[in-house]
Amino acid sequence: MTGPHLPPHLDAPLARYLDLLDQWNRTHALTALPRAARAEELLLDAAALLPWLAARAPGDRIADLGTGMGIPAVVIALARPDLKVVAVDASAKKLAFVRQACLELPIPNLIPVHGRLEALAPLAADLGVAKALGSLAQLVGWWQRHGRPGSSFLALKGPDWQHEPLPPGWVATPHPYALPTRGARTVVELTQQ
Repeated sequence: MTGPHLPPHLDAPLARYLDLLDQWNRTHALTALPRAARAEELLLDAAALLPWLAARAPGDRIADLGTGMGIPAVVIALARPDLKVVAVDASAKKLAFVRQACLELPIPNLIPVHGRLEALAPLAADLGVAKALGSLAQLVGWWQRHGRPGSSFLALKGPDWQHEPLPPGWVATPHPYALPTRGARTVVELTQQ
């Protein structure tokens, strides 16, 4: 099982992202994750999605559902500035942080969207991603609303994902990987039959 890696050209902007997160976290309590674990748990984990970006055409719309502090949206948007990355979350304070990151890093192709997934107008995205958002069945439900017909969804999951039932007509393909200290993870690729 191999581990993800971040392209070297992302080192500087992602270091700035972590510094900004640290500044905001002191006042706004965005994450309980210890500072020492953030690079691996947030950034390196998000890098597991980067191989799927190679097949994306410039201008494709990627939707990060439940982005929280912009993960994995920030990593995707920095890795592929030619894509439109929509970062959706219901938390106003977390999206305020994402907006600030867009300005300071800068990340012009990252579009923060505030709202609940079941209430937003359809996003018509070409690829969907999420980390720690909900069960596979919940993700499929939201993706049916926000994804283009036939588009895939990538869920960053822990080792117990197999216990989550899928709605009929959907297939889950696992792509396991490991983080250096945080262990086994899986990108679960969801496609409609």
